[in-house]
Amino acid sequence: MSKLSVSNKKIDTILVLDFGSQYTQLIARRIRESDVYSEILPWDIDESKIINLNPKGVILSGGPNSVTESYTPRIPQCIFDLTVPILGICYGMQTLAEQMGGHVISADQKEFGHSELEVVSESIIFKNLNKKINVWMSHGDQVQDLPDDFNLTASTATAPIAAMEHKDLPIYAIQFHPEVTHTDDGQKILENFIFGACKAKTDWKMNDLISERVKEIKEQVQDNKVLLGLSGGVDSSVTAALLHKAIGKKLTCVFVDNGLLRKNEANQVMQTFAENMNLNVIKSNSEDIFLRHLKSIDDPEQKRKVIGRTFIDIFDAEAIKLKDIKFLAQGTIYPDVIESSGSESKEARVIKSHHNVGGLPDEMKLDLVEPLRDLFKDEVRRMGLELGIPEEMIERHPFPGPGLGVRIIGEITKEKTKILQEADRIFIEELIKADLYHKVSQAFAVLLPVKSVGVVGDERRYAEVIALRAVETVDFMTARWAHLPFKFLEHVSNRIVNEIEDVSRVVYDISSKPPATIEWE
Repeated sequence: MSKLSVSNKKIDTILVLDFGSQYTQLIARRIRESDVYSEILPWDIDESKIINLNPKGVILSGGPNSVTESYTPRIPQCIFDLTVPILGICYGMQTLAEQMGGHVISADQKEFGHSELEVVSESIIFKNLNKKINVWMSHGDQVQDLPDDFNLTASTATAPIAAMEHKDLPIYAIQFHPEVTHTDDGQKILENFIFGACKAKTDWKMNDLISERVKEIKEQVQDNKVLLGLSGGVDSSVTAALLHKAIGKKLTCVFVDNGLLRKNEANQVMQTFAENMNLNVIKSNSEDIFLRHLKSIDDPEQKRKVIGRTFIDIFDAEAIKLKDIKFLAQGTIYPDVIESSGSESKEARVIKSHHNVGGLPDEMKLDLVEPLRDLFKDEVRRMGLELGIPEEMIERHPFPGPGLGVRIIGEITKEKTKILQEADRIFIEELIKADLYHKVSQAFAVLLPVKSVGVVGDERRYAEVIALRAVETVDFMTARWAHLPFKFLEHVSNRIVNEIEDVSRVVYDISSKPPATIEWE
């Protein structure tokens, strides 16, 4: 269950043809934000699946390859045979130009970051927009010569052909990325294509998604039982509610207390789900197991893999105790898949691994159910509210699957975990008090692998360093560091240093994504 599949062919669909861009899923998300259904298919998929989808329009994604090299991805002929509007983005524009008789070169001056786009001729893509638009570029190749029967529609200082369209056919191409929040009016540009060129209808709603997903779960699970890892986070909570709606008592939840949760979170999870929501929850006290397996490991990728493997082993052990369990459910969502190169496209670049991505080992005796795998965090939250989950649970900041394990830089110990839990508790507590918690998208503390000299009273103290991290984002694919008031940060810093004797210094992370990630590991 890795992709949506719409059985109702009356629903208008925009196909996103994936050439391996890390932003491909963002395009689909933007389309869904406009209440139009979108589906992602890899560029080299069997053409019959493209034809059967019967899309109203096609968007060609970006990608990491160069059109100037041999044997790189190309647009399949069936896309042109559909005779529906086409929009090429970045690599999608470059291969479109090359395949239609234009010429693409590897540019001497590459464009990465903001650029000013100047619209030089009328186009449905830029309808009702300013003539100059701040856009986000990420490319090394560019179109040097237009294909025959194409008009130039926009330029930048370093890319004279930054947008083009066919004189007669509804074929459009842009060098920049409208799907990222860094591009001004990016959503409007996409909507000009979706509604202006494709004439798509707004008939894709969250209730439709829930109904489709419940149907898919029932078809996959049938009369079998499902085991779910319940962390208390948004993703696993919504997964639990969705599965409960689909299969009821055939769902058993296992809460693994790995010792890497936020302070008092284990008790909160059991109270919320087992007592208040009446789910069947089994608690596994596994802190010692995780710490033993993580001993002397400081490499971030290895830590993630160990945490993931230990998690799976514990689940396997719990599954053996239970009768007739056939499926393991996970709250994997799109950003996990994107950053792990888990899309169907073979061209995507790996940024980091994720313990929920990549399937299960051969020896594990459970099949996998991932009903949220194609949803972004905001879509998951919307689904949770529709399913009746309390708003205070849905609106909690995201928490990584490996927990504090990716916020303790270097080796993980019980002592370090306790320090970080206290620092994180103080930070979140003060954000709530200052009415700042819901004004940032994610906030947390990080324990750094260095010690710093401090002075407390008349005593010299050589102790730990805590980094505070807070970001603002819409899609979690890009993010800006949150500009929290200095006075607030000073207050939080004072509390942490004064209340936690093992901490001598607090710093604030002012890195945005990209180039940094939101988490530190």
